[in-house]
Amino acid sequence: MSDDRAWHPDPRRGQGRAPQTGRAASGGDRTGWWVAGALVLTFAVAVAATLYVVSPDEPEPAPPAAGVPAGWRLVWSDEFDGPAGPPDPAKWNLVDDHLGYNNELEYYTPRNAVVDGQGRLVITARSDDAGGHDCSPRVCAATSARLFTAGKFEQRYGRVEARIKLPEGQGMWPAFWARRSPQGSGRGEIDIMEHLGREPDTVHGSLHGEQGYDVQNSYRLPGGGRFADDFHVFAADWHPDRISFLVDGQVYATERKADAPPGGWDFDVPYYLLLNLAVGGDWPGPPDETTRFPQQMIVDHVRVYAAATDPPR
Repeated sequence: MSDDRAWHPDPRRGQGRAPQTGRAASGGDRTGWWVAGALVLTFAVAVAATLYVVSPDEPEPAPPAAGVPAGWRLVWSDEFDGPAGPPDPAKWNLVDDHLGYNNELEYYTPRNAVVDGQGRLVITARSDDAGGHDCSPRVCAATSARLFTAGKFEQRYGRVEARIKLPEGQGMWPAFWARRSPQGSGRGEIDIMEHLGREPDTVHGSLHGEQGYDVQNSYRLPGGGRFADDFHVFAADWHPDRISFLVDGQVYATERKADAPPGGWDFDVPYYLLLNLAVGGDWPGPPDETTRFPQQMIVDHVRVYAAATDPPR
């Protein structure tokens, strides 16, 4: 049989059988020729197989970044991992005022929000210095802190989450929420987490839009647990057609745009974030003789994600 066939290398492996050239061998020469050829071919196949294992045609996809939920891409966060002192001014504004909303009884002061040097933001409500501040027409019951990202960060759609250990006691009203941007441009609120200290096992997730659109949902810890005893992750998954509320990764309520009244869904524009510990007010009521000060709202992290399919801004 003739051995003058054309050589066609295997394009997948980059290796092939070389054509034989010259005269046909005879006798012992022929045996040596074929033994040598077989050894060369065996070596070539082994090398090709090794190269194929190490360098496949289609590389394996990269694993997701550690801690990032599947389907999301981290776009902003504060892990509070800086030195002890005030929160990062590049990320947060701090209020120094008695805002008086909802007939609340706290005076917000920047010194009541500190990074503890151990990776946490601590917001403290205390009563021992309340007398030095003006909460007219009411009397201040405590000082506390309120942080917000207006002018520094805003987001439209995505997952917004914070890992927080909550305070306890009558009159405590911690909240992690978002408001329509820019400030004062509308009524829109996404209350990712609100907690009344008198309800130790319960948190609330709410929406406030236009045209009187107000909806509220509640989540209760199983087994009689208390939110003051440990950290929990509070989140909202915000999509163009719906917003879901989560505790520790569990969806407990979903509100849909289709169910809002005409013009009521005000959640298609950017929002900025807020963290605060209110004291007193119409909903929780004032502190009483059972309330113990100081109380702390301890924040381990705040993270904002966009859908992994959304292009980076």
